[in-house]
Amino acid sequence: MSDTDSLRTFERPPVPAPEDIADVYLIGICGTGMGSLAQLFDEAGYTVRGSDEAAYPPMSTQLEARGIEVLEGYDPAHLSPAPDLTVVGNACTPTHPEATHARENNLVQQSFPEALGRTFLTDDRRSIVVAGTHGKTTTTALLVHTLRAAEADPGYLIGGVLANTGKSAHLGTDQPFVVEGDEYDSAYFDARPKFMHYRPDKAIVTSLEFDHADVFDDEAAYREAFEAFVGTLGARDGLLVLCGDDPAVARLAAHTDGRVRTYGIDPSNDVTVTNHEAGPDGQRFTITMGGLERGTYRLPLHGTHNLQNALAVALIAFSEGCNSRQVARGFESFEGVARRQEIRGVVRDITVIDDFAHHPTAVKTTLKGLRTAYPGRRLVAAFEPRSNTSRRARFTHDYATAFDAADQVVLSTPPFRHNDDPDDRLDIAAVATTLRERGVPATVADDPDDALQRLKRLLTPGDVVVTMSNGSFGHLPARLLEALAHTD
Repeated sequence: MSDTDSLRTFERPPVPAPEDIADVYLIGICGTGMGSLAQLFDEAGYTVRGSDEAAYPPMSTQLEARGIEVLEGYDPAHLSPAPDLTVVGNACTPTHPEATHARENNLVQQSFPEALGRTFLTDDRRSIVVAGTHGKTTTTALLVHTLRAAEADPGYLIGGVLANTGKSAHLGTDQPFVVEGDEYDSAYFDARPKFMHYRPDKAIVTSLEFDHADVFDDEAAYREAFEAFVGTLGARDGLLVLCGDDPAVARLAAHTDGRVRTYGIDPSNDVTVTNHEAGPDGQRFTITMGGLERGTYRLPLHGTHNLQNALAVALIAFSEGCNSRQVARGFESFEGVARRQEIRGVVRDITVIDDFAHHPTAVKTTLKGLRTAYPGRRLVAAFEPRSNTSRRARFTHDYATAFDAADQVVLSTPPFRHNDDPDDRLDIAAVATTLRERGVPATVADDPDDALQRLKRLLTPGDVVVTMSNGSFGHLPARLLEALAHTD
């Protein structure tokens, strides 16, 4: 037992009813989920402010646009006088200065998913939760946009910025509330996965592959979290939508009492496709349900994974009363999500794309999709293994085979953190060596600054470069565009 384990269990004061709360303070307000929650509170009429160590777009831009105060750095004085509710982000440790102050002074406090569930996913608001190891952000965003294209005004919270609205969260005035369901833990005092707080009426599971090795002991524990999540639908007579192409996802059907429908490329699924064509402008396909055609669609996204995501959205949209014309309009007009294959700019005929991919499978599917989008052009991948899972040794082999669709790879050395195990650290040099042995030129950069210099020397007109990280990657996309613009 660590010295801080005893701090994780304490009696929290009861939380007042939402109508009895006036001001809310969020510790770690610039995180994707926390910043989105802050916007929901602000839109609902609460006084909202918070703190963070560092803020960067797109969340910092959204908070500034709404006039939400962001205090730089963490200081217990920020919590005096005490707010009616303090939301503690899951990046906070038990010894975090503001989290410690909240605990020791018996402040009313909740985790991010607790606050979202109790305040906004109320009994009179149906919820649709999108979960899965990969693809949940894009799927949630596409579902929200498709419902909006059908002239609905759903509430939503997405782990990314919806390009069509410029927002990651919105209260909405119609049913349902659509939320991205993360399986990560809720807070230092609440080890439950976030999605266990959301009480879905309908749910999608896009994929299931071991992740978050810092939270889950092994693959069995990770799988059990999803089994528990789908089990929450039974009491509410829910609809569970599963990617039948993924055997691990398909097996979740045995763990719910709700209705189950499957989707995927395999024709055995309840919802599948025919007449599929992929090209530089996206994908065209016909959706079939129960063997009957339900229209032809164009999706301006690349990759088989995005085709599967679209099928999940179509299934839910049809269940919400949308017709095929409305779904087609939503698909065709979808502008994507920030940091999901997002084109940040083109300079000297070099296209710079930013993507959130960090798990080996996500890296592989992202690069395969971009290869379809840019046939005949050199594809350069710059990758930062920054997440707690991606920095671990167990993925050394998986990363070595994840870059086959790239023509050139720049790997940034993983940042070392105080709680990292030196014996369980990703060997980035070994990954590069294996890539070169497989015929993919690869180089290792010391850090994002070094990666920028290597890319400047490497890139030539006509190239497509994608930066991949679950963090800011040293603001590499923006800095690279600026550097290319000033290169003779």
